[in-house]
Amino acid sequence: MKKNNFRSRVFVCLIVAVSMIPYMSANAAYRFDTFKGRPPIHQFGSASSSPAGLSPDQIKQAYNLPASGGHGTIAIVGAYDDTYAEKDLGVFDGQFNLPSCTSSNGCFEKHVIGNAKYDSNWAMEISLDVQWAHAIAPKAKILLVEATTPSGKNFMDAIDYARKRAGVVAISMSWGGAEFSDEASLDSHFKDANSAITFFASSGDNGAGVSWPAVSPYVVAVGGTKLNFSKNGSFKSETAWSGSGGGVSAYETQPDYQASYNITKANGFRAIPDVSYDADPSSGFSIYHSTGSSKNGWYVVGGTSAGAPQWAAIKSLGLSASNAKFYADKASAKDGKFFRDIQTGSNGDCGYYCQARSHYDYITGLGSPLTVSF
Repeated sequence: MKKNNFRSRVFVCLIVAVSMIPYMSANAAYRFDTFKGRPPIHQFGSASSSPAGLSPDQIKQAYNLPASGGHGTIAIVGAYDDTYAEKDLGVFDGQFNLPSCTSSNGCFEKHVIGNAKYDSNWAMEISLDVQWAHAIAPKAKILLVEATTPSGKNFMDAIDYARKRAGVVAISMSWGGAEFSDEASLDSHFKDANSAITFFASSGDNGAGVSWPAVSPYVVAVGGTKLNFSKNGSFKSETAWSGSGGGVSAYETQPDYQASYNITKANGFRAIPDVSYDADPSSGFSIYHSTGSSKNGWYVVGGTSAGAPQWAAIKSLGLSASNAKFYADKASAKDGKFFRDIQTGSNGDCGYYCQARSHYDYITGLGSPLTVSF
C-alpha cells in the first residue's frame, strides 16, 4: 500500500489532566508562509483493467443517498494540474452509467491558476475528487480549480476564485497540514456572506492530530470510517478508521455550534472532525486514473480526502448541509434520522480523545450521513 499523507508532520497526543490542555499538534508553532498542503490519499493495490473497489451504488446504499440529483456547482480545489481529469471522468461515467459530464455540455470546467504542472500524486487525488463528487450528485456541475502549487498562498488564491464564482454551493478541499499560529486570521476565506456555500475539508490520515484547513470553524471537517459489506455486496456495518485525524485546536476557539452541543474535553477550543465518511483504503473507492503511461487503469483508493468531495455532493443534493445544522440535528430527539453514530474503533493511544463513542467523538465527529436533508 502506498501512502500519500501528511507524513512531513508528526502528531502526538498531549493530555495534561491538571492544566486541562486539549489534544493538539506538537508542531503547531509555524506560520502560514511555510504551509504546504498534502493530499491524504492512499492507493490500495496496483492498477487493474476493471473496477475493484466500491461502486457508487454501494456507497449510496450504505449512506441512504438518492440515485441521482444535485443542484448548483461543486468546486474542487486541488494543486498542480491533472491533465487527464475530464477524460478520466468520462471513462468513470461510462463504467457506472452516470450522466456525461464534459466541458462541451457545460457540466465540467477546469480553471488552472498560473502555470500549474502535472503531479502524479495530486492528479490521483483530483481523479478521486472529481469522479466521486459527480457520482454522488450527478446533476450538479463540477468546477475544478487547480492551484499553481500546494503552498498556502496559492491555495488561498484558488479558494477565493472558487467562492466568488456564481452558482457554487459547496467547496471541497481534500488536503491539509499541521496547524500554525496565524491560522485564525485566514478564517474569512471560508465565510460566505450569503451562507450559500459550505466548505468541506479532510481531517487527515495520520490518526489522532489536528489538520488545517479542516480546523477552521467555518469548515466542515470530515473524518474517516471503514465500511463493512456482506459477501453479497450489501452494507453490513461501519466502524471508526484508525487513520482518521481528529483532536482539539491549539488556536481556534470553540464555535457557537459546538459550545451549544457541549463537546466533552474540548475545553473551549475547536474540536474536529465534525462528520465522517468511508476512508479506509481496504474499503476504498474505484477510480479511473491516467498517468500517460502503461499505468493507466482502475485503482482502489481511500483516505479522508474521499469524504470531503462526497459531503460536498451531499450539500448539492439537499442544499442544507452545514455545521450549524449538523450539531442542532445531532442534539435533537431524532438524531438517528440524520447520522449513523459510529461507536467502535480508535485512532491512537491517547485515551478519551482516541476512542469512538456515542454522540460526539474525536475520530468520527457526529457520525456518517443517513440523509441529504439536515
